[in-house]
Amino acid sequence: MKSKLTLITIFIAFLFNNHTNAQTQAAVSAEELAKQLANPVASLISVPLQNNFDFNVGPLEGFKYTLNIQPVIPVSINDDWNMISRTIVPIISQSDVTVKGESEFGLGDIAQSIFFSPKEVKNGLVWGVGPIFLLPTATDDALGIDKWAIGPNALVLKLQGQWTYGALVNHMWSFAGSGHNDVNATFFQPFATYATPDGASYTIASENTQDWDHDFFGGFIGAYYSKVVTFGSQMVQLGGGPKVYYGNNPFNPEWGIRANVILLFPK
Repeated sequence: MKSKLTLITIFIAFLFNNHTNAQTQAAVSAEELAKQLANPVASLISVPLQNNFDFNVGPLEGFKYTLNIQPVIPVSINDDWNMISRTIVPIISQSDVTVKGESEFGLGDIAQSIFFSPKEVKNGLVWGVGPIFLLPTATDDALGIDKWAIGPNALVLKLQGQWTYGALVNHMWSFAGSGHNDVNATFFQPFATYATPDGASYTIASENTQDWDHDFFGGFIGAYYSKVVTFGSQMVQLGGGPKVYYGNNPFNPEWGIRANVILLFPK
């Protein structure tokens, strides 16, 4: 906005200056939210809607779409500790993945994580530990493994200025269920995020799974851009980017796209 220095526009410039200050405060808030979103155990209620479009899946070169609904709910246990619930509810639509010309749609297996994390952050170091559970909720045999599984879950990250970097790791073993394949798998996810003062963030991350019983390894690396925006009174982070797959898992896609819509409920 440009203003001429006249007696009339002095008042307009005064209003504009107040508006700019309000924008600066909103930007600071957006920056803080972007940093919190890079921290999986931050004390921030959010509901990520993660859209994954995967191409050339498996030997039949099929297509797979997965919507992961991932509510994150932090609970204060006492003055020193938070408990963070992270749930992944997958809704899957795929074609030419299991049988040529066949398609499946429905709910996949739900993963439930619980992290216990100290509230005090020392030297920018944040960590959390707890259990992870796999629930056999798939509505189609092709969308799940029909096994109950459990294991340890851990996260460590470093907050350093505009940067947040760290890794999440868990391991699950199956203990019940009628599926043919047991679960004995390790998941490892390193990540790094740079948050800008205007609420934008740039992330590079990889997600990797080692199936020890079948000696399968599969994973991908993704690069994502995100931005915190406001629709009315609702704050949302929008973002996405490409994914490139690697490993010897025969059902790996070749490449994919991730698009995120994250509903934010700051305190």
